[in-house]
Amino acid sequence: MDLLNAKNFSGKVLDHLGLVADKIDELKLVQRIDEKLPLHGACKVTMGERVAAMILNGLGFVDTRLYMFPEFLKNAPVSRLFGREIDAGFFNDDSLGRCLDAISDYGVTKLFTELSFKIGVEKKLLAKSAHFDTSTLQLWGEYEDSSLSDGKPSEGEAGTCEMTGSTGDSTEQSVTEVKHPIPMRGYSKSHRHDLKQMVINLATTGRAAFPIWMESHSGNASDKKILPDAALRMREFCRQLSGAPDFLYVGDAAMYDNILKHSAGIKWLSRVPENILQAKKLISRSDTELKWNILSDGYACHIEKSNHSGVDQRWLLVFSEQAFKKEIATLNRNISKEHAEYEKKFWHIGNEVFSCQQDAQVSINKISKKMKYHQPKTKILEVRKHEKSGRPQKDEKPVLKGYRVECTLEKDEEKIAVARSKKGRFILATNELDEKKLSDFDMLPEYKAQSGTESGFKFIKDDTFELDSVFLKTPSRISALMMIMALCLMVYGVSQHDLRQSLKIHGKTLPDQKRKPTDKPSMKWIYYLFRGAHELTANMGGISKQIVINVNELMEEIIGYFGERARAIYFNTA
Repeated sequence: MDLLNAKNFSGKVLDHLGLVADKIDELKLVQRIDEKLPLHGACKVTMGERVAAMILNGLGFVDTRLYMFPEFLKNAPVSRLFGREIDAGFFNDDSLGRCLDAISDYGVTKLFTELSFKIGVEKKLLAKSAHFDTSTLQLWGEYEDSSLSDGKPSEGEAGTCEMTGSTGDSTEQSVTEVKHPIPMRGYSKSHRHDLKQMVINLATTGRAAFPIWMESHSGNASDKKILPDAALRMREFCRQLSGAPDFLYVGDAAMYDNILKHSAGIKWLSRVPENILQAKKLISRSDTELKWNILSDGYACHIEKSNHSGVDQRWLLVFSEQAFKKEIATLNRNISKEHAEYEKKFWHIGNEVFSCQQDAQVSINKISKKMKYHQPKTKILEVRKHEKSGRPQKDEKPVLKGYRVECTLEKDEEKIAVARSKKGRFILATNELDEKKLSDFDMLPEYKAQSGTESGFKFIKDDTFELDSVFLKTPSRISALMMIMALCLMVYGVSQHDLRQSLKIHGKTLPDQKRKPTDKPSMKWIYYLFRGAHELTANMGGISKQIVINVNELMEEIIGYFGERARAIYFNTA
């Protein structure tokens, strides 16, 4: 028998999927989802396993439609990843579609929140603040349901519904669910105004940027409404949940105006919109009028009280040296650009002949009022010409034909100085007046943690993640798939946080993309390092044996920072 015959061997791509499966197992996602979405009767795969398959697909960095899932998993060692004999064909489009329908029927936000809070409490990932932000997901297809609305909010978007769990779990509380979000055109943050979209609202907490709240909204939903509304819904959920912290709700300027109306029942931290008169005055004040406190990393702050809209607040005027340099460079470019633009405009009117001085002055004023950083120095001169062509007679005098404008542009140093004084400044506000709970100097670090939520959106919309564009044609399934995306972010974020914590505890480092040691590697890079790990199956004498090949020393070290499930996947033979 020729043991080296190629027909005796086959291989499947494992790569980093073992690390993903390990974290899914550690978070008990399959078990938790099966408890929420139990199946009745004989089924080949549970709802939790179907969700795990979609997470593996999402974090496999492969753009695969639902009907292509069996093809994606067919090339992966499914039984090794799931810890039991499973066929990739079990995860067909009908199976996964029914799973998304079940999630939608249960309640997208309700299911995600019940999972996230329980995991967050168990793993001690919940911090004292929750950071809200939104993003848009592009949709391809007609989406007939969107014809219900002509760019106006649907009836469902305007209302909410209460969904209450029934399995007796202590984390199952009443959750206010957004009704029937539908695809439609709206403000596109991806600048694809030709496509319909859905809006995802996400809240994260702590150093791990752990996602604790998610909602899907119709494509024309406004941040100014959904951000404060989500904070209120989350507050109501937390009031019913044992072990949930009393969150400080953090958002950008879109959150500010509406959250003011609910200040009596919620603590918040927000950036103040700069179009508010009181904010404009504060930002424009000179340094001599302000008491700056020097902070780290090029920041300084000035603190004062405010009662804007009748709500007692602390306002923190922040100056950022880094932002100042960038904004000043932009200001200087705009000044130069304006000079070139208006010098050209005055050159053109300088070649015009006006019938009267009043017309000339109107033209000057029309151009001048649009200038921000310059002021014109103009002269209106008479235009005189002789009536006849040729050499004029000795006593012949030129006749007045009209008036022309002569202009030179000068910088308006006063306006430029005012513009410069505003650069690098912004205002944070909070209605948390107890400095023991949130000190003046903690306001900025708490707000800057907002980048964790923004990083989550960057991760979801990354080209390698390929879930920015959703192909499903049922709005309810799109909302459910958005929850799967948030679970992908959860698995990714917790994996990265746990790995960094392990490296810190053990005083170890790993090589980064430039082969320099780091104790803060990204999981995207770690996943990349596992390229080439395969499950090899050898069939000899009727006996089948599987082993994982191409696992080098660095990969073995990384696997050691994960759990028993990862070691079983990469090291155990079958």
